[in-house]
Amino acid sequence: MTSIDVHELTKDYGPTRAVDRLTFSVGPGRVTGFLGPNGAGKSTTMRLVLGLDRPTAGTATLDGRPYAALRNPLSRVGVLLDAQAAHGSRTARNHLLALATSNGIADSRVEKVLEETGLAAVAKRRIKTFSLGMRQRLGIAAALLGDPEVVMLDEPSNGLDPEGIIWIRDLMRSMAREGRTVLVSSHLMNETSSFADHLIILGRGRLLADLPMREFIDSRSRRGARFRTTGEHRLRDALIRRGYTPVRGDGGCWTVDGAGAEEIGLVAAAEAVPLLELADERTTLEEAYLDLTTHESECSVAASTTAGRKA
Repeated sequence: MTSIDVHELTKDYGPTRAVDRLTFSVGPGRVTGFLGPNGAGKSTTMRLVLGLDRPTAGTATLDGRPYAALRNPLSRVGVLLDAQAAHGSRTARNHLLALATSNGIADSRVEKVLEETGLAAVAKRRIKTFSLGMRQRLGIAAALLGDPEVVMLDEPSNGLDPEGIIWIRDLMRSMAREGRTVLVSSHLMNETSSFADHLIILGRGRLLADLPMREFIDSRSRRGARFRTTGEHRLRDALIRRGYTPVRGDGGCWTVDGAGAEEIGLVAAAEAVPLLELADERTTLEEAYLDLTTHESECSVAASTTAGRKA
């Protein structure tokens, strides 16, 4: 199967360096989330991989070759960069037929991807009548048209309803299980956490992280637990005696840094304190991502110094 390989990739626009000596590989059999703040270089990198822009230095290859050297590229690489790019006066079916004919793809694939993307019932409608979510499905249908080994999707959930979001999530996982190489650029951390196996994170054109998702989250997590109990003073005192510092929050919920739920449970059992709630505190992908990229965004907003003041 084909991999995406980027080596010392650099792109300058005049004095601005959009991509700064990037090196990474996107392998088959997993969904790789491609993350970073606005201006991090994600879209530029994808354009460089696809030969839509020329690098200042370095290389971006697919199966060891640049995109321009691939034979029947639509059958090797499926891409969604801009769902609004389809001609509005064409029908969905005719848009896909034009792509199939120009790329030597059988017409039967058009009908198959229309079914797969849920567009069969509206295939004869003009694209300009489509909602954003329908256009997004059409863009995904075009990406799947050549039954490619590599799929690159930029914000694939954009405009989709909840049913559509579940569908695209399952589709990406299914493609990875089939051994395809799947690269997905997104700003939606909660959604990315539901489908990605691996993460590549950029900041100001540089590589910040290239790790399995669980490993990335764990690397930026602190151990902790939360609990609720009817004997909060007894459990608090018992934990303090053992060197912990429990902190009471809203709703009677306590948190303890540096201890897992199992340890808290053992202390509660030893003290015969009943527990109403007990769980490990887990860092989310969003929290870990923000911890890494806080100072890497071109558009970060300073905390307001006037919050709480009366007009």
